[in-house]
Amino acid sequence: MTGIGGVEMGAQAARSRALAVLRVRSRALAVALLPAAAAVILLVGGSTGHLAGGGWDVLRWVVSVLALCVLLAAAGVALVVARSRPAVTPTVTVAEESAPDLYRMVRDLADRLDVPAPSAIALTPDCDSWLEDRTHPAHGPPPAEKHHDDLAGPGGPAHRRSATAPVLVIGSPFLWWMRVGELRAVLAPVVAGTGPSAHPDIAAARRFIRGLDAAVAVASAGRRDPLSRVACAGLGWASRLLLRSCRGHAAEMERGVATAAAERAQAVDYGLRIVAQEQVGLAYAGWDRLLTRVALPAWRMGRWPSRLDVGVVAALTELSRRDRLAEGFASRLGERPACDLLEEPGVMDEAVSLLAARLFHGGPAETGADWSPVGWEEYPEEVVDRTWRTDAARLHRVLDTLGVRRAAEGAAPGTDGPTLARVLDHLTTPDGASTAPLTAGIDAHAATETENGPGTPSADPDASRPPADDPGPSRPPYDDSDASRPPADGPDASHPVYDDPDAPHPPYGDSDASRPPVDDPDAPQPPYGGPGAPQSPYGDHATLVPTTPDEDDEDDLADTTARGAALAAGLTAQLAREEAEARPAGAHALSSAPGPAAGPDAALWDDRALPLLPLQPPRTGREILTAHITAMVCCAAMDTAGAAPALDWLDGPSLLFDGARTADLAPSVLSLVEAGDPGPLRAWMAELGIRPEKPVRLV
Repeated sequence: MTGIGGVEMGAQAARSRALAVLRVRSRALAVALLPAAAAVILLVGGSTGHLAGGGWDVLRWVVSVLALCVLLAAAGVALVVARSRPAVTPTVTVAEESAPDLYRMVRDLADRLDVPAPSAIALTPDCDSWLEDRTHPAHGPPPAEKHHDDLAGPGGPAHRRSATAPVLVIGSPFLWWMRVGELRAVLAPVVAGTGPSAHPDIAAARRFIRGLDAAVAVASAGRRDPLSRVACAGLGWASRLLLRSCRGHAAEMERGVATAAAERAQAVDYGLRIVAQEQVGLAYAGWDRLLTRVALPAWRMGRWPSRLDVGVVAALTELSRRDRLAEGFASRLGERPACDLLEEPGVMDEAVSLLAARLFHGGPAETGADWSPVGWEEYPEEVVDRTWRTDAARLHRVLDTLGVRRAAEGAAPGTDGPTLARVLDHLTTPDGASTAPLTAGIDAHAATETENGPGTPSADPDASRPPADDPGPSRPPYDDSDASRPPADGPDASHPVYDDPDAPHPPYGDSDASRPPVDDPDAPQPPYGGPGAPQSPYGDHATLVPTTPDEDDEDDLADTTARGAALAAGLTAQLAREEAEARPAGAHALSSAPGPAAGPDAALWDDRALPLLPLQPPRTGREILTAHITAMVCCAAMDTAGAAPALDWLDGPSLLFDGARTADLAPSVLSLVEAGDPGPLRAWMAELGIRPEKPVRLV
C-alpha cells in the first residue's frame, strides 16, 4: 500500500506494537505488586477476624516480608531503568548560527512532510543518517529558554515540541560529497521519522527499551564487593528478562515507524532520491578506503588528517575516474555541494576528523606533541616517508637483537650502515638447505631477547627515540585489493538490544532504535554503518617476547623460512612493546579542558573505552614482516634511485619513479618471505636502479 494509506498502516502497526511493549511493562509491575496485594488481603483478613489462628499469623509475616523485599527490589530496578544513561552516538553538534542554510532546509523539509522538526543537527563520521533521542535527564536538563538550535521556528507550540524532538544526525561524508538536492532527498525519509517519534505510546515504549538497555549496561559493569555483585546480578536478570519479553514487539514497532516514514517521504523528491542512492553507496566505498588506506597509517604515526571529508571527495573523484561509477560525473560537479550549507566547513571538517580519529583509533581529545594534525599536502613527507623509515629502523633493531651482522656478504670494509642487502642476505635460504622447524627460530629469538634484554640499544643513534603508535601500513602500499569488512546491518535489521539482550552494552550505539531507510523499505539499500572490525590493530594482549606462537600465527608462518619466522616474531614483539609504551601516553586520555565550539560532544558519551570502532583486526606475523621489508625497499629506492613518496587517494602510501607509480611490489617481497628467494626482488630493483648495498637514512 502506498500514499497516505501506507503511512497510516505503518503508523498503526507501530502504535499497536508500542502498546504491546507497554503491556510487558504493566505485567512486570503487576507481578511486582502481587505479593503486596496478597499481604494486604491477609492483613485485612486478620484485622476483621476472618483469618485468625497461629498458622495465618505466620503466613501473614512471611508474605509481608516477601512483599516488602519484592517491592524494594522492583523499586530498585525501576529506579535504575529510569535513571540509567542510555547510549549516545558520538557526534559533533552543528549550531544554527554556523549552518543557517542547513537548518532552513531541514525546517522546510519538515514543513512539507507535516512532521515536527528535529531539535538539533549533529554530524557523525559515518555514512548514515538517523534520528536520535537525547531527552533523557542524564543527557542534560532541557533548555529553559529558546535557543538558536530550535528548528521548529518561533512560537509557543513549536518550542514545547522541540524539547522532545529527536536530534538529526547526518553522516559528514554526505555533506561534502552530495549536492544540495541529493542531500535533501536522502534526508527526507529520515526527517519524516519525527512524526511517529512524537506519538506518546511510541515515545514511552522507546524510553522503556532504552532504559532496559542502559540497565543491562549498569549490571554488566560489575562491582567488587559481594553485595553489589548480587544486586547487579539481580538487576541484569530482571532487565534481560524484560528485554526478551518485548524485543519482538520493539523490532516490529521500529519497522512500522520506518515504513511510515518512508511512505510519507515519497511525496518529496522521490525521483531524485532514487538517483541519490547511487551516491550513497559511492560515498560509503570511498569513505571506507580513505579510512583504512590513508587515515590509519597517519593515526599510527601520531598524526591525524584534519580534512578527512575533503579527502573523501578526492578519493571518490578518483574512484569515479578509474571505475566510471558515476554517470554524468562532470555535470554533477557543477551543482552546489551540500557543504556550502555550512558557514565554516573547514572548522566542521576538522572537528569531525578528530572525532573519527578518536573513534576508529583511540587518539587523544586534544592535539599535542605526539598527536598533531597533518594536511594533505604534507602527507607524503610527514606520514609516508616517516612511516617507511620508522619501519625500516624497527626492522634493523630487531636484526641487531637477533645478532645479525651489519656488513653484508662481500661488502667493502666500513660499510656497516643499515642496508637492504643485510635484510636480503639474512632472509635468503641457501640452495639445498632444509627449512628448520618454525619454533626453532622463535625460541632462538626468545633466547636472544632473554640474554640481551628487551631494551637492547640499537646501533642507530636515533633508534632510542620511541616511535609513535605503530606507524606501519596495514598492508603493502601497492595492494590494490579492496579492504574486506563485513557490512553493518541494513535498515530493516532489528536493534542489537532486541535480538540479544545478553550481549554487552555497546558503548557506541544509536539511542534511537529507529533509523528510517533512505528509500522505501523494499528498495535495495547500501551497507550503512561505521566501518570497523571488532579488533585492535595488534591486540591488547600481545606478549612482549613470544616464546611459542599461537595457533593462528603458526598457521600463517607455516610456509615461511625459519629465519623469516624468527624475524616476524621479533617484529611482532617490538610492535607490542611500543604499543604498550605509547598507550599510557594519552591514547585513552580524556579531555579535561573545554574544546572548540565545533568540537565533539564528549560530555554526552563515555570515551573511556577508545577506540570504540577499531578499523582492522590484528596483523599476522607474515603481514608485519612483509610490510617492514616493503618499507625497507621503499627507503632504498628513495635514497639510491631518486624515488619519492606519494599519496594515492584509494590505496594510501605509494612510491613514485619519475612521477609515475611503480608496479606492484608485493609478489616479489612475498617470494622472499615465503621461500627465501630474493631473485624476483633483486630483478625488480635492478630494473629501477636501486642499490641494496648502499646505507639508507632511518628515523
